[in-house]
Amino acid sequence: MASIPDDDLPDLFLRTSKRIRGNQVSRLAPLGLTPAQARALRIIGRAPEPLTMSVLAEHLGIVPRSATTVVDALAAADLVTRAPDPANRRSTLVTPTEAGHKVLASMADARRAAASELFSALTPEQRKTLHDLLEVLLGDAE
Repeated sequence: MASIPDDDLPDLFLRTSKRIRGNQVSRLAPLGLTPAQARALRIIGRAPEPLTMSVLAEHLGIVPRSATTVVDALAAADLVTRAPDPANRRSTLVTPTEAGHKVLASMADARRAAASELFSALTPEQRKTLHDLLEVLLGDAE
C-alpha cells in the first residue's frame, strides 16, 4: 500500500469536517437553529435531570456568559425553560420544553439523513474502520 504524506491527512480531515458542518447548517436552518444552539439543546435534552448554566457551559466548552446567550435564544424559541435552582438560589436550571423535545427528534432525523448522505460512499466495513480510527485519535480527549 502506498504511503500517504502526513500533511495530507489534516487537510483531508478539515475539508471533511467543513463538509459535515455545511451539511449540518443547511439541515438545521429549517429548524431555526445554529449549530451551537443545536448542540446545546442536544446536551440539555440528553441530561437525566435539569442542567445548571455552569454545567451546560462546561459540557459545551464555553464560558458561562456564552452559554447564557445560547440559552436565551433557545428560550426565546420556546425550546427550553429556565427556573431557579432550589438547591442554590444563584443557579438557574435549564430544561427542554415539549417543543424542544419535538425539535430534538427532528434534529436526530436530520443528523441521520446527513450521516447517511455523507457516509453512503463507504461500505459497512469502512464505516466501522473509520469509527474505530476516530476513537483512537480522540483517545481520552473527551
